[in-house]
Amino acid sequence: MKKFFALFSIPASVVDEWRKNTPPEKMKAASEEMMGAWKKWMTDHEKNLVAKGSPLGKTKRVTAKGVSDVRNDLNWYLILEAESHEAAAKMFADNPHLKIPESSVEVMEIPDRPGM
Repeated sequence: MKKFFALFSIPASVVDEWRKNTPPEKMKAASEEMMGAWKKWMTDHEKNLVAKGSPLGKTKRVTAKGVSDVRNDLNWYLILEAESHEAAAKMFADNPHLKIPESSVEVMEIPDRPGM
């Protein structure tokens, strides 16, 4: 089995609009529904999950000029195993994250490091 890194994204503008235009009770209900769907997806794919990942928080960008606060669209990560890159990517076809407008999941192979 090969290992893959999955990176979940939601455009910051989509999150901002949702927070601005969604009443608190609808926000809570939608969040609870999403968490239930996530738990089911995680259970359905548990045998392939190497690391269940975590949400991603605020970002600091480090350059030769120093450190700055930035905002990006990155939301969550996890690590999984699959027979192929295609098989890994297909696991996300029914992921509840994709119900969020303009969201995406990038799936990258984690190659073996030579000499390790």
